[in-house]
Amino acid sequence: MPHVFVFGTLKRGRPLHKCGLDGALLLGEYRTVERFPLVIAGPWFAPMMFNEPSCGHWITGEVYRIDAHRLQKLDRLESLGKPGNFRIAIEVVPLSFGQTVRAFAYMKSRDLAEGGISQRFP
Repeated sequence: MPHVFVFGTLKRGRPLHKCGLDGALLLGEYRTVERFPLVIAGPWFAPMMFNEPSCGHWITGEVYRIDAHRLQKLDRLESLGKPGNFRIAIEVVPLSFGQTVRAFAYMKSRDLAEGGISQRFP
């Protein structure tokens, strides 16, 4: 079963959680092994992570174990297949003790962020 790393609107208590991850198995809080740029941008001022390893910050989020059906549902929510939307496998490590996990993360192109950047996460 695949794992997914979420850092924004799909996290518990956030707007899209019930649409995509409600009832999924939460493994815990993790952070990226590599650093990535993360901005609040676009028409909805949503968190966007760019696939630029070693640039930016360690990103914290949640990791879920999901099935293939739920992965397809998340792909639709994250506009996978439309220009500038990607699902990338990355390494994440638990904030508490534990082993590194390979998980999918949804990333965007910088083109989707242009004209709407309001702040950068530290």
